[in-house]
Amino acid sequence: MSNELTKVSNELLHAIQLLKEKTWVDLTHTFGPGSPHFSAFDSAEFQTLFNHDDGFFAQSFKFAGQYGTHIDAPIHFVRNTRYLDELGLKELVLPLVVIDRSREAALNNDFTLTVNDIYEFEKVYGRIDEGSFVALRTDWSKRWTDKEAFENKDIEGQNHAPGWSVDALRFLIEERKIKAIGHETFDTDSSIDFQRNGKLLAEYYILEQDTYQIELLTNLDKVPAKGAVIFNIVPKPEKASGFPVRSFAILP
Repeated sequence: MSNELTKVSNELLHAIQLLKEKTWVDLTHTFGPGSPHFSAFDSAEFQTLFNHDDGFFAQSFKFAGQYGTHIDAPIHFVRNTRYLDELGLKELVLPLVVIDRSREAALNNDFTLTVNDIYEFEKVYGRIDEGSFVALRTDWSKRWTDKEAFENKDIEGQNHAPGWSVDALRFLIEERKIKAIGHETFDTDSSIDFQRNGKLLAEYYILEQDTYQIELLTNLDKVPAKGAVIFNIVPKPEKASGFPVRSFAILP
């Protein structure tokens, strides 16, 4: 038994060593009271409770669960589904696929990913593997330091930001059997689709599949189209619909 335990231990240590030799990419924005956030939420509040003159430094934080780079649990939109603390650890670590439509989003801020876009991606990179986490790269995250640019409102106050179509998500879930998705914007749906439908249909659809999504990702331009692994590390508040997350990728 001792030899078997030693072998297992050596395998795990070797795996850790191998992973640390790879490139790690932080996919998470640093956020604070001045960061972009969903318009229905108040700005975050950070307060110092004690400083070093008191003997130690401690703070309190007040913000909506869906703030900064964050995870949405199914319960965020769909009744009688799982809360954040009910997601399994192995669900949070997945093969990462990045569909780059940054050029299209720059030319058309209302860009909406279609099934045809997925086929075009697969022509170059091959079929999307079952169980993958699929992220939509639009480079919207590069606007993070400019709230007005991130919200991108027209003179009538309407936002213009890219997103997923319901058809594209349905194809990925039903035909490619993916596990979860992520994007760089506030919402799953493109702004134009939300304005047209009056509802976030794409966001409801993905969460209705009893899975999660990561919103407000960054640095997807530093990750290959296929081959990386995403880790979504998050606290475990009781009965939460979402929470800021530390997402990162390990490159092949």
